[in-house]
Amino acid sequence: MKKIITPKSEKFLEAYLNNASPTGFETSGQQMWLDYIKPFTDEYITDAYGSAAAIINPGQPFKVVIEAHADEISWFVHYITKDGFIYLRRNGGSDHMIAPSKRVNIHTDNGPVKAVFGWPAIHMRQQKEETPSMKNIFLDCGCASKEEVEALGIHVGCVATFEDEFMVLNNKYVGRALDNRVGGFMIAEVARLLKEQKKKLPFSLYIVNSVQEEIGLRGAEMMAHRIKPDVAIITDVCHDTATPMVDKIENGDQQSGKGPVLTYGPAVQNNLLRFIIDAANAEKIPFQRAAVSRSTGTDTDAFAYSNEGVSSALISLPLRYMHTTVEMVQKEDVENCIRLIYAALMRLESGQDFRTIK
Repeated sequence: MKKIITPKSEKFLEAYLNNASPTGFETSGQQMWLDYIKPFTDEYITDAYGSAAAIINPGQPFKVVIEAHADEISWFVHYITKDGFIYLRRNGGSDHMIAPSKRVNIHTDNGPVKAVFGWPAIHMRQQKEETPSMKNIFLDCGCASKEEVEALGIHVGCVATFEDEFMVLNNKYVGRALDNRVGGFMIAEVARLLKEQKKKLPFSLYIVNSVQEEIGLRGAEMMAHRIKPDVAIITDVCHDTATPMVDKIENGDQQSGKGPVLTYGPAVQNNLLRFIIDAANAEKIPFQRAAVSRSTGTDTDAFAYSNEGVSSALISLPLRYMHTTVEMVQKEDVENCIRLIYAALMRLESGQDFRTIK
């Protein structure tokens, strides 16, 4: 398996990343993901809020999860002025600092409506330099009154997403929402490889794409309680700290191009982590290490502390410029994340016990 990502799978990745899938409104992206993964799996389940799991070899007593989250940060329409300007609330960790001059799509029942984040010209800010904040950023959709805005189908509660789309930049993938739809892509590619390599697993594998991670790991929490897995391997993104303006003493030393990042922390089950490291070493897959003092801040926490406790581990993809419209990952790292998840599954046995005290 020298080359994993094919032109066909990369085309899916582009379409999947370009599709808007804001927190709480993930349906279209989840349907796109299910349509892609169904040929590689045996059956699937969904829940009331839109999380989805494609299943390989269902019905076995030992259940293993590989998981990513599907939602992207966005904005809620919060207040429309009489002059037709739109003020917002965050939906997830949206960054107000990058908003001015950005283009957005406001999603309405009538379809998307285009708007821009307005910002005063520099000529008018020279005497009083202001920085963007949630109190002064606003959307302008070209209307002169609240009535004109509402006539477009825009109302309080509509969600807005940035318009920026996917591109390849010198062997790097760039776009919005790589956090963490690139994870959904990676676990789908694991399913594809298992199908193409005709591998028979001795356990049920649940490939889970969870919703609402950005506002508190909610989709993963629901799926963990529904599936009740024995083992969970979570994939998400982490910070590439090699760029300017990043304090490595505070944020650690993880870099794009040096492989997946394996995290140490209380929610990560130590024996499962060692098992994954052994798989990486055996297959000569490069990896990096990171440490967290408390929670991982990822869906790992939701699975680890669910039910009676689930042996869980986190495999992260180094990413530059998180929660911006130019999130960036290295293609080689994406392939090595896929390889590592696949290698771990190939070594995993039904009923394998990772308990530290027996």
